Amino acid sequence: MEHASGSDVWELISKDRRSLKHVHDNVHGNIYLEPLFLKFIDTEQFQRLRDLKQLGLTHMVYPGAVHSRFEHSLGVYWLAGEAINKITAYQGLELGIDRDDIQTIKLAGLLHDVGHGPFSHLFEHEFMRLGPGGHIWSHEDMSVEMIQYIVDTHHIDIDPVTLKRVKEMITASPENVSKISAKPKSFLYDIVANGRTGIDVDKFDYIVRDSRACGLGCNFQFERLMETMRVMGNEICYRAKDYLTIHKLFATRADLHRTVYSHAKVKAIELMVVDALIKADSYLNIVTRAQRPSLFWKLDDSILKIIESTSRQELKDAQNLIQRIRRRDLYQFCNEFSVPKEEIDYFKEITPQDIICSQKAGRFTLTEEDVAVSNVKIDLTRGTDNPLQSIKFFKDYESNETFSIQDDRISHLLPAFYQDRIVRVYSKKPELVEAVSEAFENFQLKTYGMKKQVHETPEKKKRRR
Repeated sequence: MEHASGSDVWELISKDRRSLKHVHDNVHGNIYLEPLFLKFIDTEQFQRLRDLKQLGLTHMVYPGAVHSRFEHSLGVYWLAGEAINKITAYQGLELGIDRDDIQTIKLAGLLHDVGHGPFSHLFEHEFMRLGPGGHIWSHEDMSVEMIQYIVDTHHIDIDPVTLKRVKEMITASPENVSKISAKPKSFLYDIVANGRTGIDVDKFDYIVRDSRACGLGCNFQFERLMETMRVMGNEICYRAKDYLTIHKLFATRADLHRTVYSHAKVKAIELMVVDALIKADSYLNIVTRAQRPSLFWKLDDSILKIIESTSRQELKDAQNLIQRIRRRDLYQFCNEFSVPKEEIDYFKEITPQDIICSQKAGRFTLTEEDVAVSNVKIDLTRGTDNPLQSIKFFKDYESNETFSIQDDRISHLLPAFYQDRIVRVYSKKPELVEAVSEAFENFQLKTYGMKKQVHETPEKKKRRR
């Protein structure tokens, strides 16, 4: 592997300390900020990220999870810089990396989440999809719009080509892989949001940061991958001996989804907040504001306080739901089942209507407004596919060949299936838990010929009034 000469590397990655500011991050230590990046950071649009909790409503179950998208964005900025600096040190001359490349990567890392809505992914995946108009909306697309809005509003002097590449790096999703792969230096697009393999510094930061905030252990070491990665064939590749380390990245992420992000009580609170936002939208125009950067940047997690503190009668129903959350009078979890793996490819999301159509005559007649359903998907980033099959490996630094690796060549203890679909059903009223639970059981019998849930709904919960 060709090394850039010491003078070339120094010219590319050296900085004048007189122009730097630094902050101390509880994950990465000292983070140094250069003048261009401070022009973006010191705007009200970027500072808004301080008022967006990284994990949305998870702090109501894991009290320590109060870290913000602001610190995560600084962390991704720093790791993006560390990653491109390491590649430059080892392969800078070979790959033709220049100062603009380094600046672009770091700026993409800094700004990748500037378009996030309140309450983490709930805003785009639940509220915008289920709310008025049923909009398809993504924080990546809004990040692109917000970046342009910041540049225009604050008259930031930045090269248009650099700005265009920053936007492309933020939206480098799996759907855009073929377009990205055709670009010169396409390996640069693998660093912040890697649509090819799913290995990127965004995950490196949030996996460690979220685990620490929730008080969970994390034995995934991203430093190993950062130190040993190598660009071959215009994409970032990894040593064969790091296969299990990469598997641990995806497995740790899946564990966080199961135990933290998709925790049953977290989902109950999220369902209530979505209902509250939908009820409040006709007055607060949340959906409309989410379409325009000039209005969107004023939306943050404080919207619940805005709803709570108003005397407007139009917001009374939304206020009541938020008050229930404050008093821990949550939608009651009834039961759940895991979709059989042979059914996953054909699975259609379950709706409240599916549940109430399965009820039998009884003391209560359920309506769709009595039932909430959470359809949870947990995978290793590639649905039912193994993400490690898309990664190219190399033997050692003397080798110039890349290859893929099958799981069974490494270990027979690795999973043979790569996705879970879990259906959870909640009763919006405590007195209806028994009726909803029975309807849910009937749905399972009707759909699968047997109950797929692991155990019965506890009698104590059924008797609650």
